[in-house]
Amino acid sequence: QVQLVESGGGLVQTGGSLRLSCAASGRTFSTYTAGWFRQAPGKQREQVATISSSGSTADYADSVKGRFTISRDNAKNTVYLQMNSLAPEDTAVYYCAAKRGYYRQEYEYWGQGTQVTVSS
Repeated sequence: QVQLVESGGGLVQTGGSLRLSCAASGRTFSTYTAGWFRQAPGKQREQVATISSSGSTADYADSVKGRFTISRDNAKNTVYLQMNSLAPEDTAVYYCAAKRGYYRQEYEYWGQGTQVTVSS
């Protein structure tokens, strides 16, 4: 069982930066692939970034490539999402999720989400 708690969301101006954190419980979190998702009002949930269990592999949605960076510290059971050059279209609730297996489709565990609002 893995529990995920996101933090770090807030209100930021266009062009600003935020770093989201996802703290995980469970001694086996280092064996899980982790991902960040976001959902804006009236829109479908979008996968933003994925990182392998070791942190050696990461993938990004085209919409955030070059602006967002996913990383993890397995010693701290924490995954991060560094978001730079934020734009109003990045406004959404951001969720952290975990799954066993990088190429597995479904994520097994989800956090409660943290709101990110980018003002123009």
